[in-house]
Amino acid sequence: MDEEIKKVVEILKNGGIILYPTDTVWGIGCDATNAEAVKKIYEIKHRADEKSMLVLVDSVDRLGAYVKDIPSLAYDLVEMSEKPLTIIYPEARNLAENLVAKDGSIGIRVTNEEFSKKLCYRFQKPIVSTSANISGEPTAAIFSEISDEIKNAVDYIVKYRQNDKKKASPSGIIKLGVGNVVEVIRK
Repeated sequence: MDEEIKKVVEILKNGGIILYPTDTVWGIGCDATNAEAVKKIYEIKHRADEKSMLVLVDSVDRLGAYVKDIPSLAYDLVEMSEKPLTIIYPEARNLAENLVAKDGSIGIRVTNEEFSKKLCYRFQKPIVSTSANISGEPTAAIFSEISDEIKNAVDYIVKYRQNDKKKASPSGIIKLGVGNVVEVIRK
């Protein structure tokens, strides 16, 4: 796995687009601070760029670099969540502008899946994670369900976990506002 991660980190550093396993479904990813790479993902997915995408980080310690003020409730939610949880935070910073929602928010998930966690740690930046499907089409639950169109459009397909048959589900999504106001987007 370490050699694979080294290779993927170099691809990300060079603005490449990857297809990789996450703690939920397979994702299309890139350097979340690289606007050109983010633009490529929107093009691959045929997705309107006003629909923001989420990013993965390896630990809660990284949140402060990408969110101006982290609501205190966020730490408890990440720690107590039994399944993958994406939290939408207000006032994103240090990310590609075309990744951030019109209201300035960003969805971030602290991944606990072995490959994506190690990848985020080694890359030292957040990585875009959007489902590996064309916008509006069903989400691929396992690698074999990902369309050839997606596979052919990325710069690199991670070899790790391609044979997993356990169908994953998308993460829960919660939006945190000022004063720890919570809005459940997806359970």
